[in-house]
Parts: sequence; C-alpha cells; structure tokens
Amino acid sequence: MVRGYRPVINTLSKGLDIRLSHRVTKIARRHNGVKVTTEKGDTFVADAAVIALPLGVLKSGMIEFEPKLPEWKQEAINDLGVGIENKIILNFDNVFWPNVEFLGVVAETSYGCSYFLNLHKATSHPVLVYMPAGQLARDIEKMSDESAANFAFSQLQKILPDASSPINYLVSRWGSDINSLGSYSYDIVNKPHDLYEMLRVPLDNLFFAGEATSSSFPGSVHGAYSTGLLAAEDCRMRVLERYGELEHEIEEEAPASIPLLISRM
Repeated sequence: MVRGYRPVINTLSKGLDIRLSHRVTKIARRHNGVKVTTEKGDTFVADAAVIALPLGVLKSGMIEFEPKLPEWKQEAINDLGVGIENKIILNFDNVFWPNVEFLGVVAETSYGCSYFLNLHKATSHPVLVYMPAGQLARDIEKMSDESAANFAFSQLQKILPDASSPINYLVSRWGSDINSLGSYSYDIVNKPHDLYEMLRVPLDNLFFAGEATSSSFPGSVHGAYSTGLLAAEDCRMRVLERYGELEHEIEEEAPASIPLLISRM
C-alpha cells in the first residue's frame, strides 16, 4: 500500500455515519434492538450491530456485554491467542542498502530474530521498517520512542555496519494501545480449531467481524475486510427479515440510523 490505507478507508466510508472518538464501554442486547454506551455517556440505539472489536479488546473485558456473552462465545475469545508485531519506521537521507524486499536479523535465539522491510523498493522513499514480534516487541514497547529507534538502528548496524543514522523515526505500540491491545490473532497449541468460526457466529442481533473471525485469512486486513462484508450482509438480512424493508419508523428512544457503525478510535 504505497499511500497507506487511508485511500481505502476514505472510499469505503463514503456515505456512512461514522463517529470517531466514541470509545464503547457497554453493548446491551435486547429483543427489539441494541443499545451502545460510550465512555462519555453517549448512547446509540439500533436494530442490530456489527461488533468488529480487536481480539485484544474483547479479551480485556473493557466492554461490558448485557446480557453476558454465552460461555461458548467467551471461550472462543479466551482460547484464541493475540500476537504482537510492531513497526519502527526509520527514515534516512539516502539509500545505502541493497534493493531487496527484506533484510533479516539472525540471532542465537528466536527472541532476537526480526527483519527490516524495505519501503524504498515500493515507494522510492529512503525508509526501512523494523518489525520486532513476540516478547521482543513487548519489551521494546517499554522503551521511549527514541530508545526504540536507537535499538532498531543497532540491529540494522549488525547487517550493515556502515549504515548512516536515521533523520526521523516513528514507533507503533499495538500491544499497549488501548484501542488494539495486540496486533493479530493466532491459534494456541492444543486448542480447538473452530474458534474463528465460533467467534464469528452471530448472537441474535449482534454480528461479529474482524480478522479474528476469519478462518481463511486470520491476522490479515483482507480477513477483516471479508468478514466485515459477511457481517454487514447478515445484519442487513436481519433487518429485512424483521421489517420487510430498511426504511421504517424507529422507536422514540432509538433515533439512530440502521445499522449504526461506531469506531473505537
């Protein structure tokens, strides 16, 4: 994605009622609809809702479900793993590395193994992205941005001793970001193989989406996108089955559009 995901988001969001800076704290499921409450106390009511929360957020328990999620749904959340892979973006004055897609960092243990992604090959900008994962990524999140960038540069010097210092840097913290609490889902050893499917199964008027609900493409943007399409269609059919058409009178306490999409960001 040479220009990042913004063009995709801008295209998909056209015509939608999207509310930013509305962090959800409670989702109440009722026989006649769904009521969503934010940390600011705002409430939104709709006939149905698509739950596309990151798995890390679902695991944290920060969002209260009323009634509580059934045991089989909660087990699917608990038994899927959440991995961390961060990005430390290093911007340089010039390109001094070979024209390859990746530069690997080999270490004596898996803890220190990582790699650099060469963005110059795709964007023509002198940028390398250090990609630490697992416990290494968690430990780096405890550092300041400057210390994290220095660590990444020290890893690059192991590959290219004469590397020039970066002129700018950017550090992600997916593991500690309250809106994500992790980077991607993964299978835990000796756990059931149908957890992704179980997490995607709707609960009456709640429809679940996100990469952690994709059995074919977990841990990926296209997995999140494809399950979002499925959940949106299921949600649309739910409304059609109930009312026969999308336009209808809404109860006085429910002035929201249907379905209502709310972002946690």
